[in-house]
Amino acid sequence: MGNKADMSISQDLEQELTRLVGTQSPTTVTVSEASGLSLQVDFVAIDSMSCSFSEVQLFVPSLQNAAFDALKKWAEQLSQRITYLLENIGPLEFDPDAGEVLIRSTPPSQLASGSQYFEIILSSKSSGTFSLKRYRSVKGQPGRDPVEITVTHEVLLKLTDDLIATIPTSTP
Repeated sequence: MGNKADMSISQDLEQELTRLVGTQSPTTVTVSEASGLSLQVDFVAIDSMSCSFSEVQLFVPSLQNAAFDALKKWAEQLSQRITYLLENIGPLEFDPDAGEVLIRSTPPSQLASGSQYFEIILSSKSSGTFSLKRYRSVKGQPGRDPVEITVTHEVLLKLTDDLIATIPTSTP
């Protein structure tokens, strides 16, 4: 299913997770491969089974200034494939002028105090970027606050593989 390049990023990430078990302070890990594809995770804590992070970013040079259809395609494929987070996700806004697609939890998790949701931004600007964060909004209060995302190592590695596997290949 994945090519060799897919494996190297998640294998490198797996080695970093193993090396960083016990980390309780913010640590940014970046793993990349020869094509320029680069994954950055802003970890908050890592134990032997799970990890917490504030953001995952994937930099995809091939999507820099890509046609907007490529971003839409990536958004749709990601949303269909990533079904194992706390909520399902789906494209919410398409902004061809900004070269961005916004993907969110559909629907968000409803809590007594408000809601929590994942937010993914795909961008063809700068270096072609995927960004995943989680937010909490409190009823009756304006704005939102970022919250940590906690997953098992296995889920983070699967997410990494799925992100890379769904990158649209630019057609000549």
